Amino acid sequence: MNITDQELVYFLKVFKENSDYDLSDYSEKSISRRIFKILSDNKMPFGKFITNLRNDKDFVEQTLKDITVNTTELFRDPSAWHTLRYRILPKLKDNKSITIWHAGCSSGQEVYSMLILLNELNLLDKTKVIASDINDDILARAKTGNYKYRFNLSYLDNFDKVIKENPFNYDDYRDVPYEKYFEINKAKDTLQVKDFLLEKPIFRKHDLVKGDPFPFVKFDLILCRNVIIYFNSDLQSRVLNLFHSSLYKGSSLVLGAHESILGPISAKYKKKAGFYVTL
Repeated sequence: MNITDQELVYFLKVFKENSDYDLSDYSEKSISRRIFKILSDNKMPFGKFITNLRNDKDFVEQTLKDITVNTTELFRDPSAWHTLRYRILPKLKDNKSITIWHAGCSSGQEVYSMLILLNELNLLDKTKVIASDINDDILARAKTGNYKYRFNLSYLDNFDKVIKENPFNYDDYRDVPYEKYFEINKAKDTLQVKDFLLEKPIFRKHDLVKGDPFPFVKFDLILCRNVIIYFNSDLQSRVLNLFHSSLYKGSSLVLGAHESILGPISAKYKKKAGFYVTL
């Protein structure tokens, strides 16, 4: 069950008037479902919801955090990481420096997965990694690199598939211990990223809707996985234009498994298996 179309339009208007954010180009179905969940979880009538948005800045910020999606895992979708390991990153090994942007980084597991992979490929020292999200709280969590061990236990299987195993040569097995990159405390249920990885990424608050590029930097690789699926087609095109202008020619963009580049913007990219290259 969702809110009505009229309520959605009213919410978008009030939210834009009382915040620095514009959600009007997000997927209507996604926003509608999340607003309904906020109302249900708080047993709040829609009128009270609107009043709170008008009068409580903290409530506005919390609503933004409740609406934007924050889901990520260590080495999520191993096939994407195989593409990065064997097709994308090797082409950058001769660069004097490498710049990578994780757009919509959420709680940071993807960022630290990338740093681990870069270290295994001996590329970490010459790589600059910028990670951004619209959510202050989730960025603060990402900076700590501290996660629940039991929650991430199944995702360590992804670590094995990407870091230890070679899907193209099963005889090529690397015995890389988890302790090389994590301090694991099973009793306290914690998985802590080690300091030499924590100090590497630059975390920044950034709103893709506003379309502001990072000044004075171009990227060799951008990852924006499972983010634009929540945008309508117009916003998707604007964001993809931002990525194109932020990438060097011939550089790579990695989207989510169920995301693709459609419409006129597709003329600026060449599709390859699992990623896009700027033209």
